[in-house]
Amino acid sequence: MFKKTINYFDKLEDRVRAKLSRHPIIYSFVGGVAIVLFWRGVWMIADQYTFMTGLVSVILSVTLLLMTGLFASFFVGDTIIISGLKRDKKLTEKTEAEVKEELATLIEVKDDLKEIKETLSEIKEAEIKNQTS
Repeated sequence: MFKKTINYFDKLEDRVRAKLSRHPIIYSFVGGVAIVLFWRGVWMIADQYTFMTGLVSVILSVTLLLMTGLFASFFVGDTIIISGLKRDKKLTEKTEAEVKEELATLIEVKDDLKEIKETLSEIKEAEIKNQTS
């Protein structure tokens, strides 16, 4: 029963996302309203407990965020952390030449992948011919 319910909502999400993605403004509005209502509900539940002072809320939330590994990724962002580890510059700090160089590198990699794909296709075709012979 639980698996069927999860499956139903998974398929429903796929359908709704497919329709809403064609209308980004409406999608953003619906998502924004849903997020605000979610946090309003969390806030109201927390207000019902008298022990839930500001300090307790901060300590509890930081503890949960650290335990789940979401603290840094939520407040800083994965791409910023990764770019810091790789010692990359922010896009706003890069010169036009650096951006063009990165684009050229990406185009080269794309072309190399295309060549590899073609070579693999040729190898597969040769194998198929050898198997049928």
